Amino acid sequence: MRILRIHTGQALQAGARIELEEAPSRHLLKVLRRKEGDEVKLFNGDGYDWSGRIAEADGRHRCVVEVGGPTANSTESTLEVHLVQALCRGEKMDWCVQKSVELGVRRIWPVQMARSEVRLGGERARKRQGHWQKVAIAACEQSGRATVPEIGLPEPLEAVVGQLPGNALRIRLDTGGGPGLGRFAPVRVPVVIVTGPEGGLDERDLGILDAAGFQPASLGPRILRSETAGPASLAIMQALHGDMA
Repeated sequence: MRILRIHTGQALQAGARIELEEAPSRHLLKVLRRKEGDEVKLFNGDGYDWSGRIAEADGRHRCVVEVGGPTANSTESTLEVHLVQALCRGEKMDWCVQKSVELGVRRIWPVQMARSEVRLGGERARKRQGHWQKVAIAACEQSGRATVPEIGLPEPLEAVVGQLPGNALRIRLDTGGGPGLGRFAPVRVPVVIVTGPEGGLDERDLGILDAAGFQPASLGPRILRSETAGPASLAIMQALHGDMA
């Protein structure tokens, strides 16, 4: 039986017994039908995977795990990539978050641009952020990552630009052709990649990005959908860095 990786927000220590949060408990017991004595692997973002065994399984909602020892997790890329992603509709954004996390993104910044079809604010924006964070956790469980990337609250482009790392290489994806991402290799600083909405970047967006020092780069002769362009650019940068080569 495959040993499952489960995320918890709790501190982990060898020999401790912890009661998992409701969502992972329900997933283990109700969906995957695990039982007392089954092995699991825990992670909480501290850079380690922790062995564990289900010590108590009470019904379908309460799961207590006895924590074993830690093993250093070496799956994180040494290339720090931030993705500034124009909001996409529904499952497209979920797919983009999932694949970007699998490909090693450090943080995702959802943004509203002039031509964005999706507008989020207030409680609706917070709910979507929480949902995307759960998608990111599930992607880490599946892909073996020990660190969960943060998914930001949807904000206007100009607000996000002011929060980005100051020492980063700043790239905006350009559908007009021209030089590709390979011209930036090798990269030894954090990278920020901006991908626009389906309608593309308008003059106002371009003005904000140009003023913030973003350089254009092409993904080749084909025009990719917004939710595809981000993960594709991550895969290219990781390969150029040597993480996937």
